[in-house]
Amino acid sequence: MDDSRETLGPQAFVTGFPIKHSRSPLIHGYWLKTLGLPGSYRAHEVAPADFSVFVDSLKSGESGFVGGNVTIPHKEMAFKLADDPDELSDELGASNTLWIEDGRLKATNTDGRGFTANLDERHSGWDRAQSAVVLGAGGASRAIVQALRDRGVREIHLVNRTVERAQELADRFGPKIYAHSMAALPDVMRGAGLFVNTTSLGMTGEEAPRIDFSPLLPDAVVTDIVYVPLKTPFLTQAVQQGFPVVDGLGMLLHQAVPGFEKWFGRRPVVDEKLRALIIEDMDKH
Repeated sequence: MDDSRETLGPQAFVTGFPIKHSRSPLIHGYWLKTLGLPGSYRAHEVAPADFSVFVDSLKSGESGFVGGNVTIPHKEMAFKLADDPDELSDELGASNTLWIEDGRLKATNTDGRGFTANLDERHSGWDRAQSAVVLGAGGASRAIVQALRDRGVREIHLVNRTVERAQELADRFGPKIYAHSMAALPDVMRGAGLFVNTTSLGMTGEEAPRIDFSPLLPDAVVTDIVYVPLKTPFLTQAVQQGFPVVDGLGMLLHQAVPGFEKWFGRRPVVDEKLRALIIEDMDKH
């Protein structure tokens, strides 16, 4: 017999291609259970060719979903197909959270808020940094740069293998954001109070270059949006060199909060039990 909590309450989703390894159902399922709320949240794989049809079914109500999360490779298309994307999505050109409101499909992007909320929780005061170094200029770095700028970091130095790619991001997000090649890394790190890795370097056993973090301020924070492994090569190097670090798992957890509140009507809390649950699942795979 089906659990009535799941069949009678709001239904939400996470979609991507592929999506079976997503930990979002575990996160939202934990909150539904601990808050005692009716509803369900499940992975729903959609191929790129079928995504517009899926969004149509969401808008019409045929899908039965009240909203959901969107991940790779659908974020840009989700933004384009939404009726009312907000300003964050508009500047990024990508959305990761959808919900139906007043018969229209609304969209936002919570990645940046997840990133800063994680830093707030794990290392309060990080935002006193006047200068930040962001390694990488791919899709993941957009929301990070936006969030740092909006939080008041005065200078953001984007370092990337292809400087032209970094310059595109710098142009998108306005003044005081500077593009550099990898060769400039030691110079731009001098006096910075925050270092962020947004690349996949070091993910699940990938090689990562050695970085000398000593040009950073003595109390600078080093963080990585990669969370598998939890202690990435960059974070391990930073700890060995005496710098405080913040892992990327909290970004995943905190970015989920706004969507859950939209779909299920309660604002959930990211606690240590949830963090431990996800780490346990990571250890199994």
